Amino acid sequence: MPPNIALPCLCASFRRASRALTQVYDDALRPLGLRVTQFTILQALALTSEISQGELGHLLVMDSTTLTRTLRLMRARGWIEERPGKDRRERWLRLSAAGQKQLQRATVPWESLQDRLRSRFGAARWNRLLQTATEMSHGV
Repeated sequence: MPPNIALPCLCASFRRASRALTQVYDDALRPLGLRVTQFTILQALALTSEISQGELGHLLVMDSTTLTRTLRLMRARGWIEERPGKDRRERWLRLSAAGQKQLQRATVPWESLQDRLRSRFGAARWNRLLQTATEMSHGV
């Protein structure tokens, strides 16, 4: 395993950290047939009740192609419901009953992993990391 070398580029460092975290969360959710990107969408829909696809993409800072592909898979599994908006290009999304059940099942391993990571970093550092990530994703 190569040494953990500090990268001088902020973007490269955050992308590397993001890939490492994604692998850890994907591993925790894999037994449920879920990826962390899908889990995040389920969480976002639970928090917003209903949201347009465009607003969801903005909220999650996801490009429309990736979001559309992920939503297509989630619709096929019955986890989300969609209704058209006033404009025929607009789609409104909400969690289905099956999506709510999947979110509830996945919350157990997700919370366990969250607790493990929070313990590893300490509560104060964990909170700073969450705050920094939020600021970076919407304030750049």
